Amino acid sequence: MSDTALLLRGISKLFGTFRALDHVDIEIKRGTVHAVLGENGAGKTTLMNVLFGLYQPDEGEISLNGTVRAIPSPKQAMEMGIGMIHQHFMLVDTLTVAENVALGLPGQGATLKLQAITDRLTELSDEYGFDIDPHEEVWKLPIGMRQRVEILKVLFRDADIIILDEPTSVLAPNEISSFLDGLARLRDAGKTVIFITHKLDEVEAVADTVTIMRHGHVCAEVEVAKSDAREMARLMVGREVVHDRMDRGSASPGAVIFEARDLRVRDQRGIEALRGVSIDVRAGEVLGIAGVDGNGQAELANVVAGLLTPDSGRVLIDGEDVTASSVDDRRHKYALSYVPEDRHHTGLVLDFTIAQNAMLRDFNVPPFSKNGLVNTSHVRDVAQDWVERYDVRMRSIDQTVRFLSGGNQQKLIFAREVECDPRVFVVMQPCKGLDVGAIEAVQRTVMSQRAAGKAILYISTELEHIMTVADRIAVMCAGEITGILTPDEATDERIGTLMGGHAEEGAAAC
Repeated sequence: MSDTALLLRGISKLFGTFRALDHVDIEIKRGTVHAVLGENGAGKTTLMNVLFGLYQPDEGEISLNGTVRAIPSPKQAMEMGIGMIHQHFMLVDTLTVAENVALGLPGQGATLKLQAITDRLTELSDEYGFDIDPHEEVWKLPIGMRQRVEILKVLFRDADIIILDEPTSVLAPNEISSFLDGLARLRDAGKTVIFITHKLDEVEAVADTVTIMRHGHVCAEVEVAKSDAREMARLMVGREVVHDRMDRGSASPGAVIFEARDLRVRDQRGIEALRGVSIDVRAGEVLGIAGVDGNGQAELANVVAGLLTPDSGRVLIDGEDVTASSVDDRRHKYALSYVPEDRHHTGLVLDFTIAQNAMLRDFNVPPFSKNGLVNTSHVRDVAQDWVERYDVRMRSIDQTVRFLSGGNQQKLIFAREVECDPRVFVVMQPCKGLDVGAIEAVQRTVMSQRAAGKAILYISTELEHIMTVADRIAVMCAGEITGILTPDEATDERIGTLMGGHAEEGAAAC
């Protein structure tokens, strides 16, 4: 048998007149981890969707194990031994983990064999260190756990070729290492893994070969052992990219602008998600919030933004208590801006156009509208300006946002929330799904906001991103602040200890 698992030749895909894929050739060896890198909109996910049967190519052919095959649907792809873990979850929130895995599973008949499924899921969960209860309803799980469920779905079906589209984008740093170890175990077991990621350190850690795409073309293919992150980044974006911590300049924070005092709140499950959290952020300062996903960061961001009312405690801006103020007042009266974690459900209206999404935050105030009427020409001018300056890859501003890549969706949200000139800027996972060039641009934008005297609350599970921009780092565990450090004090060991719940003296007073 040939050592080639997949051979893609001349794959092209058009959407209208837009050529998303242009004669793509890739060879993927059996029993390897093959990474696919590229900027947002380079065509990576489109290519994987063709391979998984979600799209049909307009040109080209796919050979599977040496035989040219048509892949008319995901069902046929799975029957051929191809499984795909999507960047955005394909789960039914009201069902349990085991019931989600059972969906579409052959051989179930009128009665689900849930006990057998549950037993196997428990084995897989233990094997890969996922710590997932098969009986838990998906809506009760934090985002990181939901990603693990998606991974378990494919592992359960024992696919020979496993496609992963940004699978670590919602995992905390301490979870990523064990996940990558799991990919290595899959490879050692003879599985073929196709790994889409923007994280070059992950490619270096686990991939054997990397294909680099740009504007729908394959622009390079390299053996990872013979390359490095800097070279791969240069090939991906066509220029040198800053990898190490950028020069943030000297810190000169001013007066306290934002304060949270003794915040307590329960989540949807009735569990206390914030347990007396107190923080403050000064003008010209970035306060980073670090921690394993699901430890209260999302609830903190939503309380600050006015989307969630605390059971007790206060939120203050410039010394004024805004705890009971509306979202609209926080946006327009107190100049608070918010980049949410979930761009699909709270950041965008997917069936609106780019131009319509650009005005979502300020559609009811001048100059976007007057006397209840939208100023359409202004909206279009602003949207066109933003997509050009923030490099949102699209066909036109009349394109539906649903069909933008995840990274380009995020860049549109970021543009909207920065360009309103906020006084308090809350960002939750702002670099999620972005390529290295876009991450660099986002970080420079955050630094420019800091230089302009804004109070910035920067929440991320990716410690390296926090380390790049933060003046102080507050670590959360189980709804509490366990410590606060400067970047120079934030060693891996110290951060890991704080993430594990070992609070430092005086942590509550940060």
